[in-house]
Amino acid sequence: MSVSANVLAVFGFDASLVSVKPLGEGLINHTYIVDAESTSYVLQKINTSVFKNPDAIAHNIQLIAEYLAAHSPNYYFVAPLPSVHGNQMEYIEEGYYRVFPYVNGSHAKTVVQNEEQAFEAGYQFGLFTNALNGLDANFLQITIPDFHNLTLRYQQYSNALASGNKDRIVQSINQIKFLKDQKWIADFFETIKSNPNFKVRATHHDTKISNLLFNENDKGICVIDLDTLMPGYFISDLGDMFRTYLCAVSEEETDFSMIAVRPTIYKAIVKGYLKGAGNMLSRDEVDQIYYAGLFMIYMQALRFLTDFINDDVYYGAKYPLHNFNRACNQIKLLEDYLQKKELLQKEINN
Repeated sequence: MSVSANVLAVFGFDASLVSVKPLGEGLINHTYIVDAESTSYVLQKINTSVFKNPDAIAHNIQLIAEYLAAHSPNYYFVAPLPSVHGNQMEYIEEGYYRVFPYVNGSHAKTVVQNEEQAFEAGYQFGLFTNALNGLDANFLQITIPDFHNLTLRYQQYSNALASGNKDRIVQSINQIKFLKDQKWIADFFETIKSNPNFKVRATHHDTKISNLLFNENDKGICVIDLDTLMPGYFISDLGDMFRTYLCAVSEEETDFSMIAVRPTIYKAIVKGYLKGAGNMLSRDEVDQIYYAGLFMIYMQALRFLTDFINDDVYYGAKYPLHNFNRACNQIKLLEDYLQKKELLQKEINN
């Protein structure tokens, strides 16, 4: 996909004076690096199939940019640059676009390789939420409705069992039994929602390692990709780090013998997150740090198996058993996480 001269012009670029090439491996938005004479910029086209209300994204980023400038002026925040019309997002040629400054000397990672990287990520995401802790999350708009609503995800799963592909249901009988046996994880989410000591905060909701920029010394610089920034609970951010960092292989791995929780990575994530969060969390929230991992791993297992039973209508599939294998992958991760509960909690207490 190329970028037209009209798109570049709206952000003040002369197409004849800049070079444009794809940047990164993002699966949702199209991202490019724009090289001008002495400065580089990041240009993004928003995927409106996923983000159906791009104006909500722009609203949220503008809101937190103003909040951070007023309350945490030393926090390093990469905000979109204004277009020639003064807007941080523009609709051009059937697409929504925005431009960010390129963070010089930065790089992103796709896999957590060691405890130091896990600590840095935990610290930066904890620091980000802490910096916004005084912001009333009700002022944020919803960019993906019910994104981390585990109660709804279980209901969608139940609906799939009632009306989905019968052959695929038979094929998944063992996985279905396991997920039904763990329904208490979904039930406990309702307990959290009714607990006033669990605060609804400005929450990132997508804390994979590629959404943190590192410097040349592997220290975290800043959090990026705020399209999923919405009101939420801390378990979404911490849980997503557990789900995507704890195992040395991804959710695409089909050799399930390779799927295992790394306790030292767990400890590093928690230590980093709590350092960044400061005194932000209540006692009740701290007590459910381990649950955060259950919450996110279980939800993703549900979502993959739901999609498999529904004939791959949401995630799509590159081969017939793609979502079945993804579900089995997450189930294996959840099994190991459950088995290592005492060891993981011991790591934190040491």
